[in-house]
Amino acid sequence: MTANLPKITGFSFLATAGWVIILIAGMRAGHAILVPLLLSMFLAIICAGPMMWLEGKRVPSGLAVLIVMLGVLGVGTAVGAMIGTSVHDFSRALPRYEVRLQQELGTFFGWLQDIGISMSPPDLLAYVNPGAAMQLGANMLAGLSGIFANSFLIIMTVIFMLMESSTFQRKLHLIWRSDQQSMRSFGQFCYDVQHLLAIKTAVSIGTGLVVGIWVAVLGVDFPVLWGLLAFLLNYIPNLGSIIAGAPAVLLALIQFGVGRALLVAVGYVVVNIIFGNVVEPKLMGQRLGLSTLSVFLSLVFWGWVWGPVGMILSVPLTMVVKIGLESREDTRWIALLLASDAAVKEAALTFSSSSEPKAI
Repeated sequence: MTANLPKITGFSFLATAGWVIILIAGMRAGHAILVPLLLSMFLAIICAGPMMWLEGKRVPSGLAVLIVMLGVLGVGTAVGAMIGTSVHDFSRALPRYEVRLQQELGTFFGWLQDIGISMSPPDLLAYVNPGAAMQLGANMLAGLSGIFANSFLIIMTVIFMLMESSTFQRKLHLIWRSDQQSMRSFGQFCYDVQHLLAIKTAVSIGTGLVVGIWVAVLGVDFPVLWGLLAFLLNYIPNLGSIIAGAPAVLLALIQFGVGRALLVAVGYVVVNIIFGNVVEPKLMGQRLGLSTLSVFLSLVFWGWVWGPVGMILSVPLTMVVKIGLESREDTRWIALLLASDAAVKEAALTFSSSSEPKAI
């Protein structure tokens, strides 16, 4: 099925651009309210699956919501405590690690001069500071730990969203009772979003556990911190694994030298290949894929709008937008521009098969 490109006039383009600018400015200005609300919506979508499973086992709706929220509270409390403790301990030790990193780099530059390569360490470090990579991980987790200050608001919002889920469906049926196509499109949209977030969260948990165990086996300090960072940044494909792995590799270099640092780096690469290129595409399907350019631009845009939380949720947010665009015929062409090569090939195959004349 082909997408019908809408006729765009100069006035309509300017009007649309104006609305987009106003919307972006509003999102930046209202980040204190929108970020907790966004996290609540994502958490409610993830929790809807277990809640519906419990209701399918004839558990009353109120009790199902209570069970799910107790599980969320337990996990959230444990994760919040680990983030707070790990960030505090790492921040205290960071100056010592940076001094040792500068010493290692001084030794490296001395070796380069011995073999005839002349470099100026102060000038180079003024532009490229490896210690900033270690600080980046701590800063991102510190920014996320501030979200837990709004944990009560987030939890209460999730509870009300889950309690209203069945009523909301009935409201939509009444609104769209004469437009079954819109109802089916919205239902498919909700299913795709829930499917996306559930798989992404499960894969991220697996990534964080494997990374944490690997760096702990190798003896790197703060394995819980690196596991949490790998879990959170796994929501950012490709770039997330690089950002998450750089501080751990540098710390291994400081503690044990080049050999152990290479082992840590190899572990991150293997985990990213297995989970990011094998497990996740197999579970999620090619249709939901984003192009590498879309991933990078979404990371920059959402990070600029909402900071560390926007960076971590940049890909889920963009994929939700893509799913919404796919649900409408007149905006499907925009979703195709955001799609990966595999998704484009799949769409081309679908179109070619649907356009073939049927045998009589």
